[in-house]
Amino acid sequence: MNLLRRTMLLAGAALAAGAARAAEPTAAQVVEKNVAARGGLAAWRAVTGMTLAGEMDAGGKQPMRLPYVMHLKRPHKSHLEIAFVNQTAIQTFDGQQGWKFRPYLNRSDLEPLSVAELRAEKATDELDGPLIDHARKGVKVVLVGTEQIEGRNTYRLKLTRSDGSARQLWVDAQTFLEARIEGEPRRMDSRMRRVFVYYRDFKKTGNVMVPHTLETVVEGVRQASTLIIDKVEINPKLDDALFGKPQVSRAAAG
Repeated sequence: MNLLRRTMLLAGAALAAGAARAAEPTAAQVVEKNVAARGGLAAWRAVTGMTLAGEMDAGGKQPMRLPYVMHLKRPHKSHLEIAFVNQTAIQTFDGQQGWKFRPYLNRSDLEPLSVAELRAEKATDELDGPLIDHARKGVKVVLVGTEQIEGRNTYRLKLTRSDGSARQLWVDAQTFLEARIEGEPRRMDSRMRRVFVYYRDFKKTGNVMVPHTLETVVEGVRQASTLIIDKVEINPKLDDALFGKPQVSRAAAG
């Protein structure tokens, strides 16, 4: 009798597990719902560029936020300006080459991006993120499972680029908006630490949804770094020269 009862219990557990697996969406379904929640594939394909403006944490012993403006143009062009004590730092990337001007470090000369910085720029996601149009971008998506992030149920996805590099992204199971993504690891205290970027405060701009708060958390570091987006402009007029070698003068150094 005990054997029969145990067999029935095991069979019931197996059926329940099977039903749970059947109810779990596929990776393709999670991506499809995410794209729809973000505004749809057609709406994002119509976005060729963006300008973001707001404030970002500067870090340091005395935390402060600095105003910034970032221009983005498909696929990987970027132009970032950060204002600091009457000075303006600039970093540009034209898709192949990049430059930086950092007067706040008492560097009055324009410098090329390092090999590591260029590699990081080329590996950045397009302005719509890794999931939208992922097949065109060469990103393979696999559903790993479910996980709770900050009290919310999420779907954990594994994203693999065409070069074989992989990272994880978590999609909110209710809104199907991105909740968190794995960032590039950072070396601190002689060891590599995991990095996570949390997406918060999604708002509709034009026909698409854009997160207005990005919070970066480094494993083992108590203080998170926050980037606030106060203004989003879709498809501004962005000349390609904006992303080339900046024209800076000695006077710009302060």
